[in-house]
Amino acid sequence: MTVRDGIDVLVLGGAGVDTIVPVPALPLPYADSYMIDSGIRTRAGQTGDFVALGLAALGLRVHHLDLLGDDPEGDLVRTLHAEHGIALTALPQPAGTKRAVNLVGPDGRRLSLYDTSRARPGDRFPPEVLRPLASAGRHVHVTITHPCAEALPLLLETGVPLSTDLHDWDGENPYHEPFALAADLVFLSTTALSDPESTMRRIASRGRARAVVATAGAKGAYLLTNGDLTHIPPATPPAPITDSNGAGDAFAAAFLYGHLNGEPPERCARHGAVAGAYACTVPADRTDAITRDALLGGTADPAGRAIG
Repeated sequence: MTVRDGIDVLVLGGAGVDTIVPVPALPLPYADSYMIDSGIRTRAGQTGDFVALGLAALGLRVHHLDLLGDDPEGDLVRTLHAEHGIALTALPQPAGTKRAVNLVGPDGRRLSLYDTSRARPGDRFPPEVLRPLASAGRHVHVTITHPCAEALPLLLETGVPLSTDLHDWDGENPYHEPFALAADLVFLSTTALSDPESTMRRIASRGRARAVVATAGAKGAYLLTNGDLTHIPPATPPAPITDSNGAGDAFAAAFLYGHLNGEPPERCARHGAVAGAYACTVPADRTDAITRDALLGGTADPAGRAIG
């Protein structure tokens, strides 16, 4: 896809590779060694990749922009996008493609170890590349990976609506604040928040957000819009839970699908709950995303049941 074809969503940053290690428990008790009978696998797919995959599976035109190394990890990312028909602009990253190790427990919980050496302080998205891609889009989803923070002023100049996912922000780390305050739609997890509602209201009052969504795992999610806080019940997973990695990315992609189709925020959040529940059933070494038909046939009702 070229810029002439139009873009529904430009996904900025978050391309990389994960090595998946199934472990018998989290936290993992200390031992000199563990035998991993189910295998250790490496696959492309970090937060930006998963959002792009989720949006594409729902029928949206997606373009992904990030820095990638000329290395085997970068080749995995390029292949993933090619296989799913997702346009990818990969700028050279001499430090190498982003990578992480995910320890995944039997209940689907995970511990991620990120290799921060795969970035340089001076990395930037060149304006002559970023501006036309952003201006051609209906929406830009900005991941919090480096160097996306430096791109925020240019993105705001374009006037294109922005979303971001703060992931497990504790509400205090200053790194996340520029993203929280610049975005029109803000997603985050309640994992590290002592008072999610207070943090959500602070984001809304200090920034541009018209909607703030805090995902809470098996408890569902919370939606703040127009000053009203609404609990979004969890959707029933369609199969046993195997891995929670990517659930937040799936939630964001499905919410954006509804948002770009003009649906009200609560309906968008219910789409997110269904997509997030589906993502938890996908094995850690795969990158399946919920389709539009499955999403529209599985919207959760107020009791959290799936209706089709």
